Amino acid sequence: MNDEFVYRRVLRAPRELVWRCLTEPAELARFWGPHGMDTPIDGIIVELRPGGRFETLMLGTNGSHRMVATFTEVVPPERLAWIEPASGMHTTSTLADLGDGTTSVVIHQRHVPEAMRLPEARAGFRTSLDKLEKHLAHLMQGDRQ
Repeated sequence: MNDEFVYRRVLRAPRELVWRCLTEPAELARFWGPHGMDTPIDGIIVELRPGGRFETLMLGTNGSHRMVATFTEVVPPERLAWIEPASGMHTTSTLADLGDGTTSVVIHQRHVPEAMRLPEARAGFRTSLDKLEKHLAHLMQGDRQ
């Protein structure tokens, strides 16, 4: 049984901007959740410190999903980790500045619940990274204008 997954993505944005997108409710509301789901800002709680709450409410045509987690590690702008007490899933995101205006993001999930191990769920998770990538591209366009 593989209950551990790693997702990797190189994003065309500076590490500080990627960090901001992963930690600020106004930014999270723009991309959080798989394709077909929205996460309204009033459904997001970010208490950015070890022991702080991290909650999101994703809404879609097939229902809603609330993620409730507790931050276990907050090291700006390089590492962010949380645990979801209901499932025991632990997520660690590591951001590395590649020195050319891009950022490597590695998301390591441990103790992934069975429902989230399904190919459809993993594909859905990747679409949320696609949404992040598009959001960052939009923000970067705004910087150039």
